[in-house]
Amino acid sequence: MSFPTYSPRYKLGNDVILSEATALQLKECLAKLRFRRTIYVDWNFASVDPMGLCTVINFYGPPGTGKTLSAEAVAGELGLRFLPLGIAELESKFLGDTAKNIQKAFESAREDLAVLFFDEADTLLGKRLSSVTQGVDNEVNAMRSTLLIELERFDGIVIFASNFERNYDTAFRSRIGYHIRFDNPDFAARRRLWDRLMVDGIPLGADRAQLLTHCAELSEGFSGRDIRTCMRLALPKTLLAAEAADEAPALQRVHLDEAIAELTRAINEVAVAPGNSKTHNDTMTARRLLGVN
Repeated sequence: MSFPTYSPRYKLGNDVILSEATALQLKECLAKLRFRRTIYVDWNFASVDPMGLCTVINFYGPPGTGKTLSAEAVAGELGLRFLPLGIAELESKFLGDTAKNIQKAFESAREDLAVLFFDEADTLLGKRLSSVTQGVDNEVNAMRSTLLIELERFDGIVIFASNFERNYDTAFRSRIGYHIRFDNPDFAARRRLWDRLMVDGIPLGADRAQLLTHCAELSEGFSGRDIRTCMRLALPKTLLAAEAADEAPALQRVHLDEAIAELTRAINEVAVAPGNSKTHNDTMTARRLLGVN
């Protein structure tokens, strides 16, 4: 199995909209990444801090808050290639092959000078099993041990992302240099997200600035993904309303209000109760049905 890398499509300043707190953390982390080779190689700080050359970053927080997009944008900002991986790309039905796939992923990142990104990292970084009774348990432990070894050998940048960061094993947590929390966007970020998604080609039936402010206020607590879903719901409403009235289509406040209300209702009706995994699965199903993926 090979793991192809590619040139990032995004950069942080141009393409990523985050809350002020998250953006500041990411900016500080990026400063360290920009100078890591100067510090560790040119200034030889690696001689007293050999693990420091491998920079391990953890992006954590609710789904839809821009973790994957930001990981690619970090690679773009640094002029490196990007190698995103999930458990689906790594796991194998053949015992021992998952650990080998992890080794190959690090080899590809090393050869291509790529930022290595692991999505849904809690699956990989969970606690190792102490009572091993089946072959699959051995496979899990081998996979996690291999990952620890590769992190020690790697001299590049690894980014983990998870919605369940509390599940990380302490052995992995201690190797992470930066923990960056991705929160749902604040008011300013929500307004910028609505502005980005309300592209110029969409005809508007109200003042643009007023629409943006109104939507940003009404969508408090929404992720960027939720806001995109609201636009997906609102635009067909615009066309159906125009068709029924036999007039030119224009996006109105009412169409946006209805879309926001629909998504709010869907989320509230399947709200996650603490420890209720069935409810959590139901929430994910509802979000997929609404296009929140």
